[in-house]
Amino acid sequence: MSTALFVSPHLDDVAFSCGGTLSALKAKGWTVALVTVFTRSVREPRGFALECQTAKGLGPEVDYMALRREEDWVFAQRLGVDLTVWGELEEAPHRGYASAEALFQPPRLDDAIEAAVARCLRPVLWELKPDRVFVPQALGSHVDHVQVVRAVQGLGIPSNRVLYYRDMPYAVRQPDAKPDAAVPPGLGALMVDITEHLERKVEGCACYGTQLAFQFGGEEGVAPLLKAFHEREAEAHGRTGAAEVFLTEAVS
Repeated sequence: MSTALFVSPHLDDVAFSCGGTLSALKAKGWTVALVTVFTRSVREPRGFALECQTAKGLGPEVDYMALRREEDWVFAQRLGVDLTVWGELEEAPHRGYASAEALFQPPRLDDAIEAAVARCLRPVLWELKPDRVFVPQALGSHVDHVQVVRAVQGLGIPSNRVLYYRDMPYAVRQPDAKPDAAVPPGLGALMVDITEHLERKVEGCACYGTQLAFQFGGEEGVAPLLKAFHEREAEAHGRTGAAEVFLTEAVS
């Protein structure tokens, strides 16, 4: 049986970016695993880290990451994920990135999280030996996405097994955004038809209730945004229906 490993920087990135492909592979009988790197709860968050949750209507007494892990668990159950792994690493606002602007600047020189990301991912790769590994392109240059895609390069994954997904919602907000420099040059585009799985993807994204107002303008905005985006992705590659597009050597 074939195995796919989906690597998500945060608790929602895979669902938003390539949940349709996850659903399609699961429907074909693949074993599907999801590992999310930055999920650690931090007691008594302060400053910008606290603002990230209070801006979403969650008081300082709420364990924000515990709530988000619960959302991720619901997503995993709904889409039939076979293995869910949560990394014990802190998101960027807890590592000295003190503003929204700072999140989209190059990694701080004192941010040594890349090695820890590699240590988080290595045991999962060793255990599963996946046939395909899905990782972000780091479109939009969010520092956590950048650190993940850079850490992946040193893990010895055969290059023809790696597929780089288009980070959502950055692919919509910044349509001209380029992949991080760590993504190997010369890769081809692989289009996955998710027409039959788009509704399932929308259902999965809706599991992340804490993020929907910020990312989609509310739950009612999820389906229209994703439908329009994935139809454009298909059209850009000469197809009809809905598609998710990846960069990879494994173009056939």
